[in-house]
Amino acid sequence: MMRVVILDGFSVTQNDLNWQALEALDVQLTVYDRTSAAQTFERCRDAVAVLTNKVVLSADIIAALPHLRYIGVLATGYNVVDGTAARRHGIAVTNIPAYSTNSVAQLVFAHLLNVTNSVAHYADENHQCSPASIQEDCHCARRFSDRVTSPSRWPLSPDFLWMDTPLTELASKTFAIYGLGNIGTAVARIAQAFGMNVLAVTSQQQEALPMGIEKVTWETALREADVLSLHCPLTPETRAMINATTLALMKPTAILINTGRGPLINEQDVAQALHDNRLAAYCADVLSTEPPAADNPLLTAPHCYLTPHIAWATHEARSRLITIATDNLRAFINGQPQNVVN
Repeated sequence: MMRVVILDGFSVTQNDLNWQALEALDVQLTVYDRTSAAQTFERCRDAVAVLTNKVVLSADIIAALPHLRYIGVLATGYNVVDGTAARRHGIAVTNIPAYSTNSVAQLVFAHLLNVTNSVAHYADENHQCSPASIQEDCHCARRFSDRVTSPSRWPLSPDFLWMDTPLTELASKTFAIYGLGNIGTAVARIAQAFGMNVLAVTSQQQEALPMGIEKVTWETALREADVLSLHCPLTPETRAMINATTLALMKPTAILINTGRGPLINEQDVAQALHDNRLAAYCADVLSTEPPAADNPLLTAPHCYLTPHIAWATHEARSRLITIATDNLRAFINGQPQNVVN
């Protein structure tokens, strides 16, 4: 019976999903919630197939695992595996393509609407609790002491509304996208539904693009974007593509969104631009190091909105991930591997 090891299964299941579909393949399955770098080799020692989300399988580890024949990456990006080393040792590496497209696109606009409509600000400002009703998991529990002296503003307003921030309409604004793959294309469709003008930096030819999307140069996208959203893989060419030089080309009123990879931006440069009011807002679901170091400059930058790498993690997307991961392993067992990336 094939021994299969999942190195970091909790990130996928989160206690509301399970690996029963994989177990039904009649394999000997061992699931670890988390695996440290020091534990990786020992846990993979006798495995024929290893599934990993973020645990790194380096060339040295791969070379030391003589039984290993299959690595299933539980994500679309597969930079956690040395694919060249795996190929050299006859090991197939697969990924999970397009499982989170709609979920990631949805979070892009959750971030954007939060900025343009100050949703979190107003919802928090007008939510009150009392000492008798406050619960430990209430979103404002940690701020209750502030609530005692700062009651909700709306009941005190002399008018039927209360607002203290500018609100922005998206229609007719320019939405630029770097990378027009599955997610970038989904984001473009939503932007068009809001009545935005969509520009794309892409290797595709203009005639191949969906109707209403204009292919432009990177410099044009930087200069014209009211919103710039990054949807490209992390490569030597895209690493730190947002930096002091490229930020200087952007409008100071622009909103930058990154749901791709943290190192696509120079975090210090973006933080400085926010402090200097040379960028209106930065919204990100990814950072260069996750979880972030306490001294990450973005944690204390103004108008910086960070979510903890959750864009991919809706229940529906994680369920699709498990289904595709199971299909990938089944195809490998049957001698017809699919979604091979090496």
